[in-house]
Amino acid sequence: MTLNPDEVDITFSMGDRFKLRLPFWGSAMDGVVDVDFAIAMGRLGGVAVLNLDGVHTRYEDSAPVIRKIAEADRSTVNAVLREAYKEPVKPHLISERIKAIKAAGVACAVSTVPARAEERADAVQKAGADVYVVQGTVLTARHSSRSYHQLSFEDLVRACEIPVVVGNCVHYETALELMETGIAGILVGVGPGAACTTRGVLGVGVPQVTATADVAAARDEHMRRGGMRVAVITDGGMRIGADVCKAFASGADAVMIGTPLAGSEESASKGFNWGMATPDPNLPRGTRIQVGTKATLREILLGPARVDDGTQNFAGALRSALGVCGAHDIAEFQHVEMVIAPSIVSEGKVFQQAQHVGMGKS
Repeated sequence: MTLNPDEVDITFSMGDRFKLRLPFWGSAMDGVVDVDFAIAMGRLGGVAVLNLDGVHTRYEDSAPVIRKIAEADRSTVNAVLREAYKEPVKPHLISERIKAIKAAGVACAVSTVPARAEERADAVQKAGADVYVVQGTVLTARHSSRSYHQLSFEDLVRACEIPVVVGNCVHYETALELMETGIAGILVGVGPGAACTTRGVLGVGVPQVTATADVAAARDEHMRRGGMRVAVITDGGMRIGADVCKAFASGADAVMIGTPLAGSEESASKGFNWGMATPDPNLPRGTRIQVGTKATLREILLGPARVDDGTQNFAGALRSALGVCGAHDIAEFQHVEMVIAPSIVSEGKVFQQAQHVGMGKS
């Protein structure tokens, strides 16, 4: 059976209170998400996550800083990044940025490093944020350290009246333990992002389809044990509509994307992206990349697409994939059969590859 793509349901919900028309989250990347971008994405039906440890909460006017990073040449950009992030985060800017997003009438999600999650929770909620994301390279429910306090996700969840999303994670047992702390959502992915170098620096990571399927299996087991449904959000590694659709087929409830959105006219940097760990003074795990300005945010998310390579109209691609597979909604789509087919993107595409058009573009 196939379905009319216009009649399938691609909405997203997390718990009883947080709902989106589109299952798309903008990554907490400074080159992508500022207040204006968060408002623009919210108005289109998704949500963009503002990085509370980024330049937008370190500077009253972050635009010149973003511009300086974007304009730096390759030989000096790392030094420029490190210098930019030496400025301390201003607590009053956290509240101001959240209030500015909420004043536009859209959903507001913010991201913090684990070390600052507890101290910021109250201010974040009072300012009006709808979702609190705690994000690190890899987070677990059990962490041992003799030199600093270990964040308790159980305590944080109890202290928050808004949903808490935690990441990142790629492992079944780890995900299950995190879900048992009461979190509302979990981010999947270690090192797949276009601007991330974690896999090269640390040598850790799991391919996104495998990671998503494992974490989704943990979600299903958690529900079987009587727990609430925890939203699985595949974070990074998606460039085109096909990648997005495969994430949902693997078990994702939503996807978090960065670099494709960095190429939107509304992005903070107008065509650049760098990871959250790129400015790390001791062990950078990311690099600045240039993607160029390619389309409006509406065209990337909702279309209509002006190109034939899958980089625009992600919602349309997802709707069509559901329709082709006969899935009425994302939950049904998560049960479609998947096969391992390395040559599926090149099969029969000799002319496209030779002429560098369509799926043959490099």
